[in-house]
Parts: sequence; structure tokens; C-alpha cells
Amino acid sequence: MSSAPNPEFLRRAIALATENVESGKGGPFAAVIVRDGNIVGEGANSVTSTNDPTAHGEVNAIRAACKALGTFTLSGCQLYTSCEPCPMCLAASYWARLDAIYYGCSADDASRAGFDDAFLYEEFRRQQPARSLPATQLLGEEAWASFAAWVASPNKIKY
Repeated sequence: MSSAPNPEFLRRAIALATENVESGKGGPFAAVIVRDGNIVGEGANSVTSTNDPTAHGEVNAIRAACKALGTFTLSGCQLYTSCEPCPMCLAASYWARLDAIYYGCSADDASRAGFDDAFLYEEFRRQQPARSLPATQLLGEEAWASFAAWVASPNKIKY
């Protein structure tokens, strides 16, 4: 169960985002992960400094929190982020099993600053053949071997 939001954690995310821009390390996005009233992970956008398009502030914070806690699930944790998460970061938040997300700027604010995720949301609403990035299934039956191994494995860790 999530506790009441604490604006100080969001202020920390905003400060990290501003510092990230001013230092030239990346874009104006940062996040902190909180558990039991303590920051357990934080991260800022490092897409351009690391040449990694997945290195968004939220993803970096999730990675840091998982490493610090020694787990791949962040249930019991909350995400405080300087801006409403993009589709990738929102999906990562669900995969991480976060309890709540608190954000500063909205997606509309991000769009005004030149970061527009509306295209992605539109793409996801389209049927696969109508999307601008072609995706074609190949070797489906052969690829099932990986899933068959997973289903049969006594060593799997469900997530």
C-alpha cells in the first residue's frame, strides 16, 4: 500500500532534471524511487551522453533501485518523476510493479518543450500492419522452443 505522496521527493527529481540539463549530461528528465520513506534509487536522462535511447530518467532510476534492493520487482515502492512518463517508462513502471507514480510536468508540457510522445501513443493504437515501423513474425514454431524450455524448466523464476 502506498503512503501519501511527499512533495520533497518530487523536488529531488526536479532538481536532478535541472542539474542534468545544466551539466550538459542529458535531457530535462529525472526520477527517484522511494520505499518506506527513503530514496532507494535515482536517475537522470542519459540518452545522449551514453548513446542509449532507453536511458530515460525513470528507467535509470528503476535500474538503480533494483540493483540497490537486489530484486527485479519494486512493489512497495513509488516513482517520483520530473515529467509524466513516456510510453516506454510507463511500461517499465508496470513491469517493475511500482505502487504509484507521482509526476511534475505533464506530457503536454513536455510537448511544448519539444518532447512529444503523442506519435507513440497513436502508433500503439494502430493495428500492426498500419504502424510506421514494420514488424513481421518469422520462425514462430522454431522460436517456441525457448518458451517450451521455460515452461519445462524447474529453475524458472516467475515475474
